[in-house]
Amino acid sequence: MAVNMAILTASGVSICFMVRDYKDDSLGQSLLRRLKGSYRKAPFWANRDISFSLERGDLLGIIGGNGAGKSTLLKAVAGIMPPTQGEIRRQGSLAALLELGSGFDPEMTVRENIYLRGAFLGYTHRFIQEKYWEILAFSELEDFENWPFSQLSSGMRSRLAFAIASLVQPDILVLDEVLAVGDGAFRAKSERKMREIIEGGAATILVTHAIHQVRSLCNKVLWLHKGRQVIFTGAVETVCDRYEDFLRSGGPLPDLSGIERLDQGGL
Repeated sequence: MAVNMAILTASGVSICFMVRDYKDDSLGQSLLRRLKGSYRKAPFWANRDISFSLERGDLLGIIGGNGAGKSTLLKAVAGIMPPTQGEIRRQGSLAALLELGSGFDPEMTVRENIYLRGAFLGYTHRFIQEKYWEILAFSELEDFENWPFSQLSSGMRSRLAFAIASLVQPDILVLDEVLAVGDGAFRAKSERKMREIIEGGAATILVTHAIHQVRSLCNKVLWLHKGRQVIFTGAVETVCDRYEDFLRSGGPLPDLSGIERLDQGGL
């Protein structure tokens, strides 16, 4: 019998920040505390006890409202910040597109930024030369290569960032709200590119508020609420239905006891 091997596993991941608490102070008191160094600190747990695992070809959709801890979790998965508690184990190469503006210089041209962003992602100069026109064509910026990056619309910037990030076939791909940008035609093209990457064997994580993308693309779903794990499961359609009902009703969290859970991260 074949044994499936996880390429990415998160086990009991919790991430805590120490937050300075000024909420009960007047402006003068806050300034005085800053000067004296006597301000209060309180722990804020952005994620608490998150567990999941992905195999090659999996696409995990992470859903949840603002403040659910989705982007913080992705930064831990990408290795940008270590978990306070728990462990994340990765195998193979990882490509992450978390902040669309990172790695670009607003004063440089589109052409210059393609090379800059490529270097930021670890691509060689020769590789970018070979892929340059492919990047421009995919991002639909052939007529803008000599424009300053600062003059591009947010949609143009997003298309360029996605075009560069999707050049290679990583083992693990992490995307934060990338497919939510651009017009309908570009979103469709991006989804097709995503399918190519998935079919190539990548384990992919997609954070999005577009539930239809989770339904159409993902085979696993992780629902976070106020930093905690509601459910990790392969029952994507059912959880998406319950999540949309939850958003419409305004809570409380639904009873998900009848849904098969994979909360132990495949361990």
